Amino acid sequence: MSCYKYWGKIREIADALSAYGKIDESALDDVNIEEIIKLLDDVEIIAHDNTIDFDSAKHILDDEKMNKALKLIRKFYVYIGARLETENAMKILESDDPKAALDSFHFYDRYIGLINNESQLAKFNSKKTFVFIGSGPLPLTLIMFNKVFGCKCIGIEVQETVAELSREVLKKLGLEDEIKIVVGDEKAIKDIEYDILMVAALAEPKERVFSNIWEYVDKKTPVIYRTYTGMRAILYSPVIEKDTRGFHKEVMVLPTGNTNNTSVLIRKIE
Repeated sequence: MSCYKYWGKIREIADALSAYGKIDESALDDVNIEEIIKLLDDVEIIAHDNTIDFDSAKHILDDEKMNKALKLIRKFYVYIGARLETENAMKILESDDPKAALDSFHFYDRYIGLINNESQLAKFNSKKTFVFIGSGPLPLTLIMFNKVFGCKCIGIEVQETVAELSREVLKKLGLEDEIKIVVGDEKAIKDIEYDILMVAALAEPKERVFSNIWEYVDKKTPVIYRTYTGMRAILYSPVIEKDTRGFHKEVMVLPTGNTNNTSVLIRKIE
């Protein structure tokens, strides 16, 4: 099916988002988040249209006229994701039932499908140490891998305030001995012993991140990264081939249902 039927709708959504002004946390703190989520839900309906194949999707993704609209949509997508994670983290800290507060996270069900997909890419178990680059304020990926597979987990987070918030969340959930958070960028892996490495979809800049990983990772270690493919790439810029130079792509698992991320297994080559 042709992707062109969505061009007008994508521009319409971008115009509606632009009415909120510049994306700035202080400026948007008082905005009803549900209004923005509703607009982004409309974007996701388009992103999840499985009748649009990858080649057709590229007509939108590569079109210069659509570039401005997509940039704005992607910025709001990142902002809302970070705001929802931060709000849920605060909810956990304030709750008498932190586990229930965690389970109420807006995207919790999607993570279940995502973790299930990624468990096919490496052997996660209680004997393995799993490192996640870009763990964020709500380290749900680490929490779920620890819960489901019992692996020891380490998150790497570049912002110290975000890292401290996630540590408080882990302590509230009683997971501070199972999951550690390190402040730093991807180069922090040089001082960590681990068995499996994963890169968050929003870890940036991609080319630098993977270049530094290549410097410090060995050829045997599975490296998994999250990205966006097909029409889902309207939500965020995907990892491209030049970003992962020096790695061999082994397996790619496409998203199912409402999950947005494609998960890819790569290994270092000389």
